[in-house]
Amino acid sequence: MGSEKGKATTSGSAVSEKVRTRLEELDDLEEGSQKELLNLTQQDYMNRIEELNQSLKDAWSSDQKVKALKIVIQVSKLVYERILSMCMDNRVSLSDNFSPETVNDTAKETCLNWFFKIASIRELIPRFYVEAAILKCNKFLSKTGISECLPRLTSVIRGIGDPLVAVYARAYLCRVGMEVAPQLKESLNKNFFDFLLTFKQIHGDTVQNQLVVQCVEIPLYLTLYSPAIDWILQCIAYRAPEILLTEMMERCKKLGNNALLLNSIMSAFRAEFIAARSMDFIGMIKECDESGFPKHLLFRSLGLNLALADPPENDHLQILNEAWKVITKLKNPQDYINCAEVWVEYTCRHFTKREVNTVLADVIKHMTPDRAFEDAYPQLQSIIQKVITYINDFSLLFSVEKFLPFLDMFQKESVRVEVCKCIMESFIKHQQESTKDPVILNALLHICKTMHDSVNALTLEDEKRLLAALINGFIKMVSFGRDFEQQLSFYVEARSMFCNLEPVLVQLIHSVNQLAMETRKVMRGNHSRKTAAFVRACVAFCFITIPSLSSIFTRLNLYLHSGQVALANQCLSQADAFFKAAVSLVPEVPKMISIDGKMRPSDAFLLEFLCNFFSTLLVVPDHPEQGVLFLVRGLLNVIQDYTWEDNSDDKVRIYTNVLHLLSAMTQETYIYHVDKVDSNDTLYGGDSKFLAEISKLCETVIAQILDHLKTLGKEETLKRQSQLALYFFNTILAHGDLRNNKLNQLSVNLWNLAQKHGFADTKTMVKTLEYIKRRSKQPDMSHFTDLALRLPLQSRT
Repeated sequence: MGSEKGKATTSGSAVSEKVRTRLEELDDLEEGSQKELLNLTQQDYMNRIEELNQSLKDAWSSDQKVKALKIVIQVSKLVYERILSMCMDNRVSLSDNFSPETVNDTAKETCLNWFFKIASIRELIPRFYVEAAILKCNKFLSKTGISECLPRLTSVIRGIGDPLVAVYARAYLCRVGMEVAPQLKESLNKNFFDFLLTFKQIHGDTVQNQLVVQCVEIPLYLTLYSPAIDWILQCIAYRAPEILLTEMMERCKKLGNNALLLNSIMSAFRAEFIAARSMDFIGMIKECDESGFPKHLLFRSLGLNLALADPPENDHLQILNEAWKVITKLKNPQDYINCAEVWVEYTCRHFTKREVNTVLADVIKHMTPDRAFEDAYPQLQSIIQKVITYINDFSLLFSVEKFLPFLDMFQKESVRVEVCKCIMESFIKHQQESTKDPVILNALLHICKTMHDSVNALTLEDEKRLLAALINGFIKMVSFGRDFEQQLSFYVEARSMFCNLEPVLVQLIHSVNQLAMETRKVMRGNHSRKTAAFVRACVAFCFITIPSLSSIFTRLNLYLHSGQVALANQCLSQADAFFKAAVSLVPEVPKMISIDGKMRPSDAFLLEFLCNFFSTLLVVPDHPEQGVLFLVRGLLNVIQDYTWEDNSDDKVRIYTNVLHLLSAMTQETYIYHVDKVDSNDTLYGGDSKFLAEISKLCETVIAQILDHLKTLGKEETLKRQSQLALYFFNTILAHGDLRNNKLNQLSVNLWNLAQKHGFADTKTMVKTLEYIKRRSKQPDMSHFTDLALRLPLQSRT
């Protein structure tokens, strides 16, 4: 065995190290491990059997019963595999369904030798168990060997005087019989009927006197029979016809409806069979003697069957009444809750909220005194799970008067939170339509508040995400229809209740922004005094809430998004406030941010945000008191002062995008607008002073870009310089007025710089030049012809 590896071998052992290694692998109980023994010599095999024999004795004496059982299983398999190996002809093994005629004489003789030696064992019980263990070996001797042995061994058990020892012998014989000859059902039935005939021995003087000596009470003693009886009955019930099961019931009745047997029948037989005869079983339970086996356990077993199959409809109420009459009288809280837990499912499955409420009230009544519920949280959780499984209508669920008082019994925080999560998951899964039912809202707000309040400094991020997702799922399902003010009031209340979960606050901001846009949609963009005040209240909600968020990019994006919503609703000063807040927040962006638990550079995220910001700034009108392009200038100042990484060119890419924005601002009519908001194209009407301001800004930005390109003139940064030069060239090509001589010359210089050190991609340069030539053929584009002539393609040689 594995535990014997370090011990010295006995003096009589002649097993080589190689063989010992193989033998030690037996401990894994896999079929292959036995097959590795097939090449042992007879002496090695005998030595191994002796070793296992000693190990068996040692294991049993040291109370290692499981190890002892493993050894017995190994030995019995060894015998069969050993004889099977003798049947191999030219190393080709027999098929699984071989006939005795194909077995050679050597194998048959060895097999007979085993059975003769077993027959010489004087003691009944060892002789029975050893023969039963190698029952499969009868296949080598005759086709009818197993079918003849099973009845004989069944009769042999009649000689075992102790009924408890006898019933486990029968259970073992049924186990072996099902393994080697599952089609032979008669011996299974015979074993059970023999057991019934001898069951009265339990009440005889011999057993009763022994129980007195052992100081064992009869109820505890009877439970020792259950595993063996359950196994025998499960073997019998497997694919058995109903007539046989009915016969089993009748035999139990003749025994005076013994509770132990009745419980085993209800555990082993098919649920449909039990459910169809529920009233018969209840009648039998009533007549049972309760001294040995409590009736509440019988009702629990019946309830487990009724959770899987339905009884006749006319019997539903009578079954519940009969069961609950017994359950409600139980004094022991643990006995009570073990039964109640099972019958709650039956009640939910077949009755209305009235009956469910009665059952919950009864559970509260039994489990509240002396805080008995503290020892029954798993069963109470199971009850909640069953109730919400069968009652998916939450308006109906929360109208069950005792449901929320039932929740109050979960006073251990971790358990209470798990129950709340379970309820919320069910709500999100089953609630198909949005709701404004006050009963549902009040109950679920209470449940969500319980989950939220469990969050502390030690709560894991995954747990926070899960709780936030459940609360957000609830928030999304709440709708007061056209009563937008009530909707906003709900969001305000939710913000105060769930302030510690950032994803919930983010969801509330999005929901309030959506509410403002819904208002705009209803009014078709023409706000009345009342709706204008309402959308300003929505905007104020967002402006107050965003600063409480910790994630800087979440704040930036929400400032931008909320500013866009304010702009769409003609709240211009509020939109300015959002955009100013975003501008002032940019300098606080850290160099590294955490993404999914990993630290990553923030440059790419900042670049993406600023590009979106520029797109919005095109349509934002200048504030009359703030000066021309005050938001653009403020953002440029922030970008200028921001400390960029030395190996990053994002600053130039941002400045290039600023040029895109400034170019769009010079157009007479902007390419997009916000409805009912006058942008700068309308405010200034192409005023020369305004255009001059844009031109000055362009010159400043271009100067910044060129300064950066100069800093990349070192050998190790020439490739970056080439790429940026071409990027800037394409910006001028797409957005600049190339009739301007200075700009035209600048583009030529950038083209040459891109190719100067041989880092430009020739294919890209060729395609760019072809594009310029195509543009030159369009009307009023003759300046592109001149430009194309001034753009040489340098060879790589």
